Amino acid sequence: MNQLKRWLVWVSRCNKCRGFGIQSPTDYAFVRYVVNEHWPYYAYQKLTDGDWLTQKLGRLYFRLANWRQPQVMANDRYRRYWQAGCTRTRFEETLSDTPQLVRIDIDDTDVWQSLLMRCDEHTVVVVEGIWRNWRQWRAMERDERTGTTFDLYYCGIVWFDKRQKPRHYVINF
Repeated sequence: MNQLKRWLVWVSRCNKCRGFGIQSPTDYAFVRYVVNEHWPYYAYQKLTDGDWLTQKLGRLYFRLANWRQPQVMANDRYRRYWQAGCTRTRFEETLSDTPQLVRIDIDDTDVWQSLLMRCDEHTVVVVEGIWRNWRQWRAMERDERTGTTFDLYYCGIVWFDKRQKPRHYVINF
């Protein structure tokens, strides 16, 4: 993605920085201290491979794993980042149980449908590449089985906790 487009995305979302306008304390803390945390973590110096977007998403995934502390995850290309965030995480090729934290691509609609059947209130799904298919992302947001969603432009985060009223946030990430 070129510099001009990155700048335009940032400017269009600049009023959505650091949790401004979020009324829920849980959602605010998540955005402020997980999504948009700017302090350098202990593993950032070791995790410096790839282009800027890979590093940006990888650091987010590191913070998500650090926050969520999943026991089991599906093996994917960001394994180094997930493992740095939670060293006790076990990686498998396919998840058989209810997932705690999982990353999928926006185009993996079959995987999304199978996840919906197994998710519970502790599940967090990261949907990568939502900017490539806004129609699919909006369908995921509106699905009655999902709870709170966070649109970070480069990826989306879906919570399935139905104890709270479903909310859809646009965040400047």
